[in-house]
Amino acid sequence: MVRVISFGVLKDWLGAGECAVELPEGATVAELLAHLNRSKPVPLHRGLAISVNAEFSYASHVLRDGDEVGLLPPVSGGVDAGPERSTMLTQAPIDTAKIIASAKQGEDGAVVVFDGIVRNQTRGRQTLYLDYEAYEEMATRQMAELAREARSQFGVRHVTIVHRLGRLQIGESSVLIVVASAHRGQAFDACRWLIDTLKKTVPIWKKETFVDGAVWADGEPFPPGLAVD
Repeated sequence: MVRVISFGVLKDWLGAGECAVELPEGATVAELLAHLNRSKPVPLHRGLAISVNAEFSYASHVLRDGDEVGLLPPVSGGVDAGPERSTMLTQAPIDTAKIIASAKQGEDGAVVVFDGIVRNQTRGRQTLYLDYEAYEEMATRQMAELAREARSQFGVRHVTIVHRLGRLQIGESSVLIVVASAHRGQAFDACRWLIDTLKKTVPIWKKETFVDGAVWADGEPFPPGLAVD
């Protein structure tokens, strides 16, 4: 028996946020997906990624009794923590000024900030509000790994990543990335890499509510090797 959990548009496809599926011993992720497809009139969304126990996985992975399998549509993008945490998910409004100020140290020559804000329209449709949800355990791990990789790859001193969950109103910050470094070039490069990679790999999804309806936002494709067709 495996526990299947789903997010974003795949929650609508599955008909619930989670379900239990009985599989024969030695069944793979691909066989689980085929089983789910047989029970639905519409085929499973293409281009999704699969996680097993909150880690990205593959179609050939052999499942075990008690595994938690996540169905992850392309992402669009723990719990709130204290100031010592550099990556976090939060239901509370993001205090951008406080977070930016706390990132600065005497050895820094530059602090580069990306502040993603809820705008009032998308492709000509007036937006009322956004709702964000995440596979929180996996998203928290992925964000921490991105921060570690950015510090190593770009040689920056500090990275903060904060993403808001729940309902956001127009003008509120949805994601804040702060990079502090001795030199501006590394800080700019790291900040751009962080937001671009976060939007492709961290399991966070956005539902947009307009004056004329609501829709799960189309996510950016997963990097090669992660998507299961």
